[in-house]
Order: sequence, then structure tokens, then C-alpha cells
Amino acid sequence: KNTGSFLGRLRHFVDIIDPSTLFVSEKRLKESIKLLDDYKHNSLTPGVTDCQLWEAQKIKQAIIHPDTGEKIFMPFRMSGYVPFGTPIVIGLLLPNQTVVSTIIWQWLNQSHNACVNYANRNATKIDISHTFILFQVCSRICLCFFLQVGLNVLIKKANKLKPTTRMIIQRLVPFPAVASANICNVGLMRHVELSEGIDVMDNNGNVVGSSKIAAKHAIMETAFTRVVLPMPIFVLPPIIMSYLERLKHRRLLLPIHSMVCLVTFALSLPVAISLFPQMSQIEVSRLEPEIALASDCKVVTYNKGL
Repeated sequence: KNTGSFLGRLRHFVDIIDPSTLFVSEKRLKESIKLLDDYKHNSLTPGVTDCQLWEAQKIKQAIIHPDTGEKIFMPFRMSGYVPFGTPIVIGLLLPNQTVVSTIIWQWLNQSHNACVNYANRNATKIDISHTFILFQVCSRICLCFFLQVGLNVLIKKANKLKPTTRMIIQRLVPFPAVASANICNVGLMRHVELSEGIDVMDNNGNVVGSSKIAAKHAIMETAFTRVVLPMPIFVLPPIIMSYLERLKHRRLLLPIHSMVCLVTFALSLPVAISLFPQMSQIEVSRLEPEIALASDCKVVTYNKGL
């Protein structure tokens, strides 16, 4: 698939986030990897079709990390983001939240986001400790909590707002809290890349050096997708539900609310992660001088992460 255009990347990532890849067996994964290796070394068995090769690539890209070559834990794969993340989104958007429920849902949300960011990072440099991950999760929960509570207090004090308007705005409060925490999430989980740099490769896939500038671009692009991703998820369902709550059949509200969150999340994820290529390119002239000296290429490639 052509990943040079947004539509090409969208088709590509719709494949990558296909939840059916969560159920691929170990045997089939090994067969897919072997098939792709055979193709790479021009030793394919006669009769193998392009469709089989595309399916093998889909399975490998959905499960295996491009830098480490290891399996990504199921709940933290991009194909598991919607199935495992939707219940948390539903919880975050439930009306009449208490302080305790807000803390619990933000804890689950930020923990899941941290693990997804870590599992899909650029892994060409050293890892960060589990203690540091826990510390960052706790700090982002505090950020989310104080933002959400603070905004709710301000809205309640806005006496000029109509009750309906106030209710809709209150339901939109989780978005700025989550978006702010997501930016911190990406930056803090991947801070090592800023200090160590990330590997950049030439046209043949050979590493020509480590670049802090490329790392900065990778993190900024990923952080931007983490702002775009929750935008429809935390904006559309509250608006839709504020009107649906006028229905007489109150028992249907939770199922409808859940379905709206699921559909919005499923549509938002491929759009957000398709904004930038995973394997991004940057001109050598924009990088450190030592990178230019190490390669004759005008453009190098790096793994942005997801």
C-alpha cells in the first residue's frame, strides 16, 4: 500500500488496527514471518499469491515491533487499542462523576495510554525503568484530575450559562484534561529519545547515526496525533447523549452511549495515526552535521512510533 498519502496510510492502518489480528495463533504468526523472509530472500515457494503476502505483512506489522522484532503485548497493540480502551472511554464520559470515580477512570486511562505509548515507541535506544513509568502515570493522573475538577468548578460558578449549556460543557471537560495529559504522556514516556536521539537509516535500511532532531520531530508528530485522537471521542458522544437523554426509555441510554463511544473511537484511531507516516523521512540537511558526513543520502528514514 502507498503510505506516501493520507488515504494510503489510512488504508494501511485500518489493516494494522484490525482486532481480528488479536486472535492470530503463534503458528500462523511464525508462518507469516517466514513467508515474508522467503520473499525478501527470493526463495518463495511457487504458488504464493500477492494476497497471501499482504496478509502476512498485515499480521506481522500488527503484532511485531519494527525495532525490537518482539511481540507487543496484546492489550497494548494498536489493534487492541479500541477493544481494550473503549470501556475506559465509556467510564470517563459517564455523567455525575464523583471524585473517586474520576480518579479511578483517569488512572485506568493514563495507565493504558502509557503502556500503549511505551509498547509502540521507537525502541532503538535504551529502555526506561518500570518505576519511572509508574511515576509518570501517577503524575499525569494528578494533572488530569486537577484539570477536570478545576474546570468543573469554574463551570459551576458560571451563573450566566443556561442549565443545558452548562451540562454539555461539563461533559466536554474530560477532553482538555485527557489531551493535556496525552501530550505529557508521550513526552515523558519517550524522553530518552530526546537526550539519546533515535536511529536514522539510509535508503538501504542501514543505520547512519542517531539524531536528536529526528527524535524531536517523531515525538511532536506522535503528541499531535494524541490530541487529535480524543477530540471526536470526548466531544461527539457527550453532545449526542445530551439530546438522547430526553428519550423516555432510560434503559437504552447506557447501551447507546457505549455504542456511540465504540464507533467514534474505532473511526478516530485510524484517522489520527494516519496523519503522519510511521516510517517518516527527513532531509539530511535539517539534521546534525555528523549525520550528513556519515551518508551520501539527501533523505533519511526514522521510525516515528505510533
